[in-house]
Amino acid sequence: MEEGAKLVEKERYQRLVGKLIYLSHTRPDIAYAVGVVSQFMHQPQIAHMEVVCRIMRYLKGTIDHGVLFKSNGHLKIQGYTDADWAGDKGDRRSTSGYFTLVGGNLVTWRSKKQKVVALSCAEAEFRGIAQGLTEILWIRKL
Repeated sequence: MEEGAKLVEKERYQRLVGKLIYLSHTRPDIAYAVGVVSQFMHQPQIAHMEVVCRIMRYLKGTIDHGVLFKSNGHLKIQGYTDADWAGDKGDRRSTSGYFTLVGGNLVTWRSKKQKVVALSCAEAEFRGIAQGLTEILWIRKL
C-alpha cells in the first residue's frame, strides 16, 4: 500500500481477482501472484489493478498452459517445499510453499504467508517443511 495513492473501482477489482482465484486452481503458475493481489481487496490502488492486468496479459499469452495428468506406471509420492525469510516488507512474515506429485503428476500445491515472524531463515524453512510434510502424510493416508 502506498500512502495517498489513487484507489480504483473496488467492485471491478474484486470481480477480476475472484475470477483469477477460481482459475488458479488449474493454473498453479499464477497462484502466488493471485494470492498477493488478493490481499488488497478492500482498498485496491492503481498499482494493484496494473498487476491484475499484467496477470491477465500473461494468461492471454499462455492459453495452452495447464496441468497434464498421465500414467507413469507408479504411485510414488514426492513433495517439494521452499520458503523465503521475511519476504513481506510490510509485516516481515515469511512465505512458504509446497507442491506434491503422485505418480509423477501434480496433485496439490500451496503458497501461504506464515502465521508468525520467523527469527531466521532456518526457522522459516522448517515451518515450510512442516506444512509440506503434513500434506504428504495426508496423501499417504488416502
